[in-house]
Amino acid sequence: MDERIDATIAVIGAGSMGSAIAAGLVRSGASDPARVMAANPGAPALEPLARLGIRTFRDSALMLREGPDAVVLAVKPQVLPDVMGSLADLLLGCCVISIAAGVTIRALEASLPGVRVVRAMPNLPVQVLSGATALCAGTRSTQADLTLATSVFEALGTARVMSEDQLDAEGAIVGCGPAYVALMVDALTRCGVEHGLKAADCRAMVLATMGGVARQLLESGDHPRSYMERVTSPGGTTAAGLRVMEPVLVRGAADAADAAIARTRELAGE
Repeated sequence: MDERIDATIAVIGAGSMGSAIAAGLVRSGASDPARVMAANPGAPALEPLARLGIRTFRDSALMLREGPDAVVLAVKPQVLPDVMGSLADLLLGCCVISIAAGVTIRALEASLPGVRVVRAMPNLPVQVLSGATALCAGTRSTQADLTLATSVFEALGTARVMSEDQLDAEGAIVGCGPAYVALMVDALTRCGVEHGLKAADCRAMVLATMGGVARQLLESGDHPRSYMERVTSPGGTTAAGLRVMEPVLVRGAADAADAAIARTRELAGE
C-alpha cells in the first residue's frame, strides 16, 4: 500500500467480514493499528485483532465515544436495525459504511437521520487482501466520504464505485463469485480423480493454475478471450475441451446470476 489512510476507522461486528476488514487495514500497511478499532460483544472474536495492536471494545457505544472518522457496520442485516437504532446519535458526524447485503441507502438513511452513509459490498477474499468491493455513495455523503471508503477497500483488494441499481448484479456475480470459482476447482479436481489423478495433487495444481491465470490477466491487462487464444493451439486438446465446455459454462453462469439476483430481490422484499 503506497498511501496510508489518514483516518481512524471503527468496525462494529468482528465476524468473518468485520475481522477481515479491521485486520486487513493493518496487515496491508494502510492503517496504523492505533487508528483501527473493533467492537464485538464476544471477546474471543476480538483476541486476534488485539494481537495486531487494534483497539478492541466489547461495547460499540464506548468505542464510538472515541470519535472515529469512519464506522464500518459489519453486522448481519437482520441485526442491523437494532444496532442503528441504539447508536444513531453516536454515529452523527461519522462516515458510516454499511456492508449489509440488501439494505438500501434509503433504508440506511431513514434509520440514521443526518448521518452520511456509503454502501459497500465486499466479497470473502478480502480476508487475504484480494477481495473485490463495490461502493455506492448515499445522498448525504461527500466526495471525501466516498474517497475514504474506497481507500479502505482498496487496501483489501480492488474497489469500484457503482450506482446502487448495479449492486444486485455485482453481488450476484462478484459477491457469489468465490463460491463459483471454488465449485470450478472442485469440478476439475473430480474430473482429474476420475482419470486417475490423486485428489490432493490435482487440487493443488488446479489452484496454482487458477492463481497463475488471474495474476497474468491482472498484470498484462489482456482480455480473457485473447488469453484463451494464446493457450489454444489449432486442432489441439484445449480447443476440443473448450468446444464442449464453453456453451455449458456460459449458460450456467448466466442462469446462476439470474437466480442470485432474483433471490437478492426476494430477500429485500421487492
